[in-house]
Amino acid sequence: MAEEKKIQRQVVLSHKDAFKISLRNIRIRFGRSVIVTASICLGVAFLASVLASNSISNNLLERGPEEIRVILQPIEEGSRSRQIWLVTLSLIVCVVGIINSMLMSVTERCKEIGTMKCLGALNRFVIELFILESSLQGIIGSLAGAFLGMIGIVILYLLRYGGVIIHFLPFLSLLKYSLFAVLLGITISILGAVYPAYLSSRMEPAEAIRREV
Repeated sequence: MAEEKKIQRQVVLSHKDAFKISLRNIRIRFGRSVIVTASICLGVAFLASVLASNSISNNLLERGPEEIRVILQPIEEGSRSRQIWLVTLSLIVCVVGIINSMLMSVTERCKEIGTMKCLGALNRFVIELFILESSLQGIIGSLAGAFLGMIGIVILYLLRYGGVIIHFLPFLSLLKYSLFAVLLGITISILGAVYPAYLSSRMEPAEAIRREV
């Protein structure tokens, strides 16, 4: 009964409040947020450019002019596995960067977290706060990265082979791969914030308030 009464006295803050606090934290730590968002953007841009390049190359090898197929054939052989390896490494680096940034944020915001918990914020609210913050950075970085990656590789092919390839661009596949890259970028952003969010939610309020950074 005592635990039930204690839980009833806790304040459940709304999703709107969590969103506002997340935006405020991003503004306060704008420099770090830009770095995290940029790392997500670069990772997703690399992924999107590889996916777009493979899609365009396959289409040109199947339906493109003979002179372009002769050039592409030796380039494509043996390059896929190397591209997959490089993309995987870049995404792992993104996740590590997000985890590192969020852990530093937890350390800096110990007193803030402790104060919120003293005022009645539930553990799930603290977790939601960090997940929302990382998700916002992931959405912005992933959208920018997918756009830059796709546009960049299309421009590269246009410069290399001329305007004739416009007729052989697989627009539906490019859109599909763009959505995949965005969703993957948001997913790794959320995954990177899970451990720091859990760590922050387990802090004892009194200990968090007393801790010096």
